[in-house]
Amino acid sequence: VQLQASGGGLVQAGGSLRLSCAASGVTFSNYNMGWFRQAPGKEREFVSGINWDGETTDYADSVKGRFTISSNRNTVYLQMNSLKPEDTAVYYCASSRYGGTYFLSRRRFEFWGQGTLVTVSS
Repeated sequence: VQLQASGGGLVQAGGSLRLSCAASGVTFSNYNMGWFRQAPGKEREFVSGINWDGETTDYADSVKGRFTISSNRNTVYLQMNSLKPEDTAVYYCASSRYGGTYFLSRRRFEFWGQGTLVTVSS
């Protein structure tokens, strides 16, 4: 599985960015996708996930109400609004070989893309 993320960049606090991630080489169907991030000096943390059918989503408390995840076929998006300096991080796209709310609720993902850097200036 190859995951290609794009859309990162530099934005001022309060601004918006939209990340995209296209999955290729997938040999299984009905898989969940998600986003994680890693800030300098911190561990990678979950940001958001979406069920394979796009009907169920999950968000970290820190981004609820500001970020929106969506998907279309093999592409997952992360619309980030009202960005804060603490959102600065490398954002990673992830996919699971499994689908469904059970695996989504456990934030279980097995495949990772390269990161895209998001920098929010104050």
